[in-house]
Amino acid sequence: MLFTLSNAVQTLSSPCTYFPHNSSSKFKCVSSKVPVFAQKPRESSYYIERGLEFCAGDAFFRQESATGRDLGVLAASLHKKENGRLRVLDALCGCGIRSLRYLAEAEADFVAANDGNEDYGSTIVENLMRVSAEEEGRWVVTHLEANRVMMDYYLQKSFFDFIDVDSFGSDSSFLRSAICTLKLGGLLYVTSTDGFSSGGHRPHHSLAAYGAYVRPMPYSNEIGLRMLIGGVAREAALLGYHITPLFSYYAFHGPVFRVLLRLNRGKIHDSRHYGYIGYCHQCGNSHEFSWDRLGQISCSCSTPKVSNSLVVSGPLWTGPLHDAAYLTNMLNLAKQWKWIVDDGKDSLEKLIKLMVDESDPKLPFGYIKLDEMASRAKINSPPLKALMSAMHQKGYAASRSHIETNAIKTNCPMTECIKIAKELLQLQVSAA
Repeated sequence: MLFTLSNAVQTLSSPCTYFPHNSSSKFKCVSSKVPVFAQKPRESSYYIERGLEFCAGDAFFRQESATGRDLGVLAASLHKKENGRLRVLDALCGCGIRSLRYLAEAEADFVAANDGNEDYGSTIVENLMRVSAEEEGRWVVTHLEANRVMMDYYLQKSFFDFIDVDSFGSDSSFLRSAICTLKLGGLLYVTSTDGFSSGGHRPHHSLAAYGAYVRPMPYSNEIGLRMLIGGVAREAALLGYHITPLFSYYAFHGPVFRVLLRLNRGKIHDSRHYGYIGYCHQCGNSHEFSWDRLGQISCSCSTPKVSNSLVVSGPLWTGPLHDAAYLTNMLNLAKQWKWIVDDGKDSLEKLIKLMVDESDPKLPFGYIKLDEMASRAKINSPPLKALMSAMHQKGYAASRSHIETNAIKTNCPMTECIKIAKELLQLQVSAA
């Protein structure tokens, strides 16, 4: 049943802010009154996600982004279980579906739902009142610029356990405000949809946004995640903190790069996870370069000469993209909530298990696309599973990538991968 709005008319103020009845929030209403429910959203804009009905109204909404919302809710709920509290700031909330799910599923104690577009006010309020219409002080809706609302909370020393910044393009301009407003040990869930920069097509833009000069590389979508994490790591270090990635998620629609990071006290002066990544177009191998090797960069296929085929991007995050133990806890919680059908086909289960496999510390950054390998070797690519099995038998680490379906994350060099693939094809010919 849809929530009845007829007797729920409240007022918004400038800057448009709505409070539940008797809210004790320190944000105060000033200036002109505007009816919150001036326009009832169209019936066609109602959706159901994980059993929760909500209205998208005129806000931009992607059903395909449900997986990213699932991951955020699972992480927020784990934080609540571990710490006994959960204050969430949804800085760019759109229609409010994420805020609704943090309230209903993660059982957040308080959610601040903010979106700069005042026209979304009635939709957001309607959605949040579905889960906590009678509970005082569990949520507040504001319509401020995202940096403004975060810094207002920071100045009031009102910090959050979980901050979700789901923005279009690059969200680098929000990172410092978000870190300032996050509690130590809190979780920061940030987004980028800037596929041009991660693909190396706008290196000066990536340099301005994330402090990384990015060149075109075959695994550009993983570079996008590492560019985003590196940008947060840099901002955190500037403020005297360091971050730990808990998971990194890429989705092709958009594209969307989402990373969940834990904020920790103190700088880490060891920069082994923040450096440069090189890719050699001549041999197909990838390399990591530390800061002290700047000016001495070359590929083994052209040593000691500097090769024109070697492109270098950075500085980027070169460390782990995921925490396997944390992902396992998320998977267990999803099963407990019956979000996962135990038939081996559930997409959320497959995704989290792939992320766990990618967490193998033996696996370096990047991945090998089988199409690229086959093109270099001038052969038909063997089946992915068979190639991975052969790599394992030769002592290499290998896993599938959640980012690219026809690719392998491995510490096996491209040249050795080609050799293994040719051996497999020769065995097939002999068996025939």
